[in-house]
Amino acid sequence: MKRVEDSLKRFLRDYVAGLDAGGGKTTEYFAAFAGLTDDGAKEVIVYLTNDGWCGTGGCTTLMLAPKNHSYRVVSKVMITRPPIRMLATKSHGWHDIAVRVQGGGIQSGYEAKLSFNGKSYPVSPSSPRARLLVGKVAGEVVVPTTAVGNPLY
Repeated sequence: MKRVEDSLKRFLRDYVAGLDAGGGKTTEYFAAFAGLTDDGAKEVIVYLTNDGWCGTGGCTTLMLAPKNHSYRVVSKVMITRPPIRMLATKSHGWHDIAVRVQGGGIQSGYEAKLSFNGKSYPVSPSSPRARLLVGKVAGEVVVPTTAVGNPLY
């Protein structure tokens, strides 16, 4: 597992540096390895904090898929908050994701369902492609509200 975590950290450092996000020197991340496609491979849900990754509505979440000995970005979702859940439901072979939406003018908050459209997840839980979750939907918490970020550097 150490090699997988090292590979992820290398990928994230390259990704952050490529975006010129202030060098990313204070970026922290929480990574959850999850079978989003149920194909035996472990995709990664990464919750990024600090260094411009967060605003009043939340922080940035990446969905990554393994590629050779590294990763590729499947989706970058803005303004998310934990808990982040992998739902039992699927769209186009990928598990739906639920994120908390609150802040940035949304006082009471709600849970939004993000569905894969064959290419990506919605870029924002407030976009027309995201759906308000109503009622209890089965799923597993992959990024808990108590998640503590690991320093990227």
